[in-house]
Amino acid sequence: MSQDNATEEDQAKADTRRASGEFVRGISGFRRTLGDEGLAPEPGRYHLFVALNCPWCHRVTLARAVLGLQDSISMDVAFPNRTGDGDPDGPNLWEFAPQRRASLTGEPLSECTLETGTGDGLRLAKEIYRREGSDEQSVPILYDKHERRIVNNESAEIIRMLDAHAAALGSRLPEDRRVRLLPDDPALADTIAALNERIYLSINNGAYKAGFSSDQSVYAHAFQAYFETLAYLEELLSDGRDFLTGAAFTEADLRLFPTLYRHDPVYYLRMKLNAARILDYPHLWRWLCRVYAQDGVAEAGSLIHCRQGYFGRSWNGVVPLGPVTPMTYPEAYHHPELAGPGA
Repeated sequence: MSQDNATEEDQAKADTRRASGEFVRGISGFRRTLGDEGLAPEPGRYHLFVALNCPWCHRVTLARAVLGLQDSISMDVAFPNRTGDGDPDGPNLWEFAPQRRASLTGEPLSECTLETGTGDGLRLAKEIYRREGSDEQSVPILYDKHERRIVNNESAEIIRMLDAHAAALGSRLPEDRRVRLLPDDPALADTIAALNERIYLSINNGAYKAGFSSDQSVYAHAFQAYFETLAYLEELLSDGRDFLTGAAFTEADLRLFPTLYRHDPVYYLRMKLNAARILDYPHLWRWLCRVYAQDGVAEAGSLIHCRQGYFGRSWNGVVPLGPVTPMTYPEAYHHPELAGPGA
């Protein structure tokens, strides 16, 4: 398989890099495509397994929302903290357990569900993979309820499929009101591809390089690249455009949003990305608020799940309550004026 630098990480010497302290993301193993033989895009046939704290899942839930597919693609949501050491199947597994209580709230999380996609009420995402002889355990999963098989578990490819087949999949939005994440214009597609690559390498995956690598130099390189790209994007938006490529929301915006949505309330601390907040970048902040205001976007994610999922896995399981100044999150995303007038 050829390397796509906007989709997956280079696996060269991956074991050696991991042993030296670098976080190296693995490659998803299920890569079938809607529209191929036997995989007709049609309403009600496909199902998503996600976790709302996971930014790769967030891409997919965002696509489902902005493309109007909430009624025609069903979805199950895992609890944001994975299984612990005492679990009979082992630790670190995604679990469909709506009865579990979040330490942040002391209550179950209303978005969490039982597993309904297979029809068998499985407890773990890993069990879905086991049925296909795979030892993978990641989410998101796009699942075919007719074949009872996994279609794809690479988020970048899932959002492309949902975009390309939105009408056939049963979008509730008419074509003239539905975004097109990857427009047909070749020049615009090239611009989106270039943005996707930089955003994936330095922002989406870069945040994990900074937060989960145990080598100081790897962290420092990721930290620098992350904030260099934020500065680049801030300058890009400074000409008054609404979105990264101009007036229309595209795949580049969708892929950037999950990381920046998490930055101030989670990544600033958890990923050690504490050079600045998104609130300190006026144009990026207003962009973030503009995306958040789109129909379906607020409901496609949850900062309670994010806080619980990232901090609840830390050594003591305590979840920070802030930030609360100048306002709590995500309420702050309703207030583009918090960043000031900008340059």
